[in-house]
Amino acid sequence: MQNAAKIFNSGGNCCQSVLTVFAEKYGLDSKVALKIACGFGGGVRSGEICGVVSGAAMVIGLKYGNESLADTTAKALCGEKTKEFIRVFQEKHKSIVCRDLLGFDPSTEEGAARAKTDTVRPCDDLVASGIQLLEELGY
Repeated sequence: MQNAAKIFNSGGNCCQSVLTVFAEKYGLDSKVALKIACGFGGGVRSGEICGVVSGAAMVIGLKYGNESLADTTAKALCGEKTKEFIRVFQEKHKSIVCRDLLGFDPSTEEGAARAKTDTVRPCDDLVASGIQLLEELGY
């Protein structure tokens, strides 16, 4: 989790922080992970699905995702594992929606400014929680 905090506090978004921690374990270069996850911060830049959840779904895909379109078994397993993560995350945090978790909308000009300067950093805790949950679930 130390690495995720370093990534986040160095300017990474929530999704980048989660995916990059697990990337190399699953054969993905950390620089590529940063690029892939870049657009998913701030609830995919819309205040919608939390970047921690998006990053976790990517990690789960790296472990369980189908390598061919014909592998419907792996695709189904990946879907179930993703649903499991979402269920547990939502039970713990009461939402998977970025703006609900933050208490403001980061997709607005005002919200984006607040996200950069806010001394209350809920994302720190959410990133740590998401990584801990992934580890508890065996990722």
